[in-house]
Amino acid sequence: MSTPHVVVIGSGLAGLTAAHRLMAGGARVTLVTKGLGGLQLSQGTIDVLGYAPGRVERPLESLASLPAEHPYRTIGAEAVATALGYLTDVVVDDLLAGEAAQNVWLPTAVGAVRPTALAQPSMLGGQCVRGARFVIVGPKQLKDFHPALIAGNLARTDLPDGGRLDARPASFDLPGRDHEVDSSGLTYARALDDPAFRARFAAAVKPLVEPGESVGLPGILGLKDRNAWRALQDLIGHPIFEIPLPPPSVPGMRLNETLTNGLKAARARFILGSKVVGFAADGDVLRSVTLGEAGRQVVIAADAFVLAAGGFESGALDMDSYGVVTDTIFGLPLVGLDAPLIHGDYWGAAQPVFAAGVAVDSSMRVLDGDRVVYANLRAAGGVLAGAQRWQELSGDGIAAASAVIAADSILGGRA
Repeated sequence: MSTPHVVVIGSGLAGLTAAHRLMAGGARVTLVTKGLGGLQLSQGTIDVLGYAPGRVERPLESLASLPAEHPYRTIGAEAVATALGYLTDVVVDDLLAGEAAQNVWLPTAVGAVRPTALAQPSMLGGQCVRGARFVIVGPKQLKDFHPALIAGNLARTDLPDGGRLDARPASFDLPGRDHEVDSSGLTYARALDDPAFRARFAAAVKPLVEPGESVGLPGILGLKDRNAWRALQDLIGHPIFEIPLPPPSVPGMRLNETLTNGLKAARARFILGSKVVGFAADGDVLRSVTLGEAGRQVVIAADAFVLAAGGFESGALDMDSYGVVTDTIFGLPLVGLDAPLIHGDYWGAAQPVFAAGVAVDSSMRVLDGDRVVYANLRAAGGVLAGAQRWQELSGDGIAAASAVIAADSILGGRA
């Protein structure tokens, strides 16, 4: 297969990464998605493994200790490192920093301490280590950011290194738009792209900072201007860092926009707002997918397909009132359905249903027992079985690594 045409279904991290890798390898890509993808709801970071079940300091070293059915056991540490290196160096140059081998611990919008492998440079000044001194500062008009809550929780938290940090709150008056009493994070982010507004913002923050403190600000430090946070840091004269807000997330929007714009520049074909409503196969080879669009259906034939549509959160997996779980796109066989799928202890162990999904081989081909279901179909991301992504903080690493493996196996002619 010299120049394959590949249909990628889904526009989250897995779909966008697979599409980038395929385009870089010379494939023609059609990316089909019914929505905007989940990156805009994310922290804008790349998690590999945060808990297993205790805190994980070095995620790559911990993958081999996961249960045999976990997707990381099929993916492997080397593929995870390759995928994160690809994202850092090729796809989102200067938007992600860090390494797959070592977690850093960053504050959240409720003052918890959260592990991640790659973060945006604007966040890395907030690493939670023994002896750090933070002042958490936000505009009073931003209702989703509460400096007293964040600082109070950070100050009482035992850190992974066994110590604690100092944190105190502060606030100031500056609406994102003149005379607005309730400005959104996106409004502030757009305003902070403007040097004049940055100067006003910095002038309000600077008097609140004491010597030796780093300044924790809400995750609103520019949307289009990737260097807005650096310019703001220079104006304030102290190290600053941003803390992602509840979704929609400005850092997540930055990451999504960068990945999407890169594909558009490479002339990938995007079909937005279209759901896969059917498909055609010839034995174990998929031939086409059918899209439901306004008033019509469109058939798209391709040489290979990547299923990266997510899991329950996107509707790619569904459970009916009888507890029957299905793949809503290709009707693929699912695993992880043997035990009771839901238990009543809300605060207890993770719900087993969220580990349901498809089983794959080392090329990300979907399996039914030992049999490959479709030779030219790969699966990546949230549809893979065996992980509790939210509890483990493993979803990003699984998505990126499985996407790179899927793309490479198609480019290698094994479709």
